[in-house]
Amino acid sequence: MSAGNDLLEIDPLELKFPFELKKQISCSLQLRNKTDDYVAFKVKTTSPKKYCVRPNSGIVPPRSTADVVVTMQAQKEAPPDMQCKDKFLVQSVIVNEGANAKEITPDMFSKESGNVVDEVKLRVAYVAPPRPPSPVHEGSEEGSSPRASLSDNGHLTASEFSFSTNAYSEQKSDGEPENQSSEELALISRLTEEKNSIVQQNNKLRQELETLRREVSKKQSGFPVVLVVVVALLGILLGYIFKK
Repeated sequence: MSAGNDLLEIDPLELKFPFELKKQISCSLQLRNKTDDYVAFKVKTTSPKKYCVRPNSGIVPPRSTADVVVTMQAQKEAPPDMQCKDKFLVQSVIVNEGANAKEITPDMFSKESGNVVDEVKLRVAYVAPPRPPSPVHEGSEEGSSPRASLSDNGHLTASEFSFSTNAYSEQKSDGEPENQSSEELALISRLTEEKNSIVQQNNKLRQELETLRREVSKKQSGFPVVLVVVVALLGILLGYIFKK
């Protein structure tokens, strides 16, 4: 279901995340500009450290759409009763024709400055992750009843959104999940290079040790022959002396 105001039509109104512990989960938003004006938007949330929004602001040309991806960081614990109180706010204003995202400033979305700012508030819901296919058809079981979805509560009323928009914080596009992934990849790459270097050194040392063993073996194998020759010469010499 989508929500519309004078500037942007937003779909969906509720961000549904298939909740799983210790796993990043993403959800998409579509912003549709049904006007003949250029519209700037900004996405805010009550939990900026928990979510990464890309892009968190931008320009939607006339009669065009823009996609926004909201990523929830991996959670270590599940919330009580799988209920989420996080909220999102999408603000939009009309800007000059040909404006680009770099020209967007926070003052554009300030009502205190006299700007006409449209706002759409979104809720967040956790849903069960998709199940793998089962060989037994669950609908054939007697007495079975469909499970209620976590989003069956319907839409929020105006009173549920009575809190001030100051509770929302701007969400930076460069969220922590991507930085952490880059650091982990760099660490893995460095450890792999070190491992390959150690393996090469180990192989080289084994080859040198094998060569040294062969040289020592040759020297040891020649030593008894020399000893036999020396003993034989001494025996001949002593025999010659005794004969005299």
